[in-house]
Amino acid sequence: MAEAILIDLSGLKLNSQKNCPSLLKTLNAVRCNDTAKPKFLCIMGCSNISCEKGGAHANCDLETCSGLAALLREFETVSSSSMAASLYTIKQRIDEKNLTRIKVILPAHRKAFVKVFIDHLFTDVYTFEFEDLQVPLRGDPLKQPAEMNMITPQELEKIKNEIETYLRSLPALKGELTIITSPMIPDIFIHGFTTRTGGISYIPTLSSFNLFSSSKRRDPKAVVQENLRRLANVAGFNADKFYRIKTDHSSDIWILDRKEPESYDGITTNQRGVTIAALGADCIPIVFADPVKKACGVAHSGWKGTLLGVAMATVNAMMVEYGCSVEDIIVVLGPSVGPCCFTLPRESAKAFHNLDPKCVRLFDSPNPYVDIRKATRILLERGGILPQNIQDQNHDLNLCTSCHPDKFFSRVRDGLNFGTQIGFISIRE
Repeated sequence: MAEAILIDLSGLKLNSQKNCPSLLKTLNAVRCNDTAKPKFLCIMGCSNISCEKGGAHANCDLETCSGLAALLREFETVSSSSMAASLYTIKQRIDEKNLTRIKVILPAHRKAFVKVFIDHLFTDVYTFEFEDLQVPLRGDPLKQPAEMNMITPQELEKIKNEIETYLRSLPALKGELTIITSPMIPDIFIHGFTTRTGGISYIPTLSSFNLFSSSKRRDPKAVVQENLRRLANVAGFNADKFYRIKTDHSSDIWILDRKEPESYDGITTNQRGVTIAALGADCIPIVFADPVKKACGVAHSGWKGTLLGVAMATVNAMMVEYGCSVEDIIVVLGPSVGPCCFTLPRESAKAFHNLDPKCVRLFDSPNPYVDIRKATRILLERGGILPQNIQDQNHDLNLCTSCHPDKFFSRVRDGLNFGTQIGFISIRE
């Protein structure tokens, strides 16, 4: 059953003898449905509705018009300058109520048009059903040419542009966009680690600079792409040449000029002007730079990836592919969950204890505290990375993501609908 009902009346011209009664019947049916009372009733485009009298001597059913006007006041109304603005406003209200099942009632000829906006502004978290609004349109009976319910490539591009333009107009939330950088990485590289401020994501656990969209989260790709565009403008890289890892919590590495694997937790490249990024929300986003061979890499290192050696797998890929020397590679660990907040079942923590007892605290407890940052440093040093070429305890980099909700996203703290920050690097053109 629908938890929210949206009725699209955008641009509809009402005629008291023709379609006012039909609309009145539809609204009454929605309002009086006692079997499953929706938690949110909304009419889109209500301010555009006008009741046409057709001339000075036309008969206008005042009772019908008055009844319709009174009924419309019982619905929440949204009418903005664009369809993108209207639907995004409605999405915010749906998200405030934590709803996911939505019925859209609209004229049949508008279904394809509205569905494109929905596909771009919502994710698979939501389910939609569509119902035809049985209101004859002005100058045309219910029959509409089939072509009217088809979207041309030109119309699709226009819709995308409208959405992008609207999202660009939104103010940044939670303060200015902030990038944490390391003085160890020379200026031939563009690099940094993002925080959670300066974006447009509004859902509390994703607010505001979320940089990852999935079918399990409420932030659509269009919003994430706008956040990325703002990051690219501030950092100075090309958002059209940007590649994120496809996390599998393993140690597979994508060499950027080769065929892309289905999943990978590291990327390496020596191409100029291409930006690569590792995701992080408790897991460690790691950035690698070789200023001698002018190559770089990123890795996503959660506890499983740490034990599987994803950091050294990235180093080894750079050495094999680009001729890097292990002594030249600089490694910077981005913000991650600290040993203050991260626990594992004792059986899983045992592998970290075997690596080095200093990586585990309260080992005899059922859920010991684990230090994945210390474990990563140990594995890098054992692999030949110089201790002075590893930065993991300086500036804001070693702040625990779970302990600092004002700065970082955290799955440990926020649950499944968590936001994501990134570590990124590119070689300047």
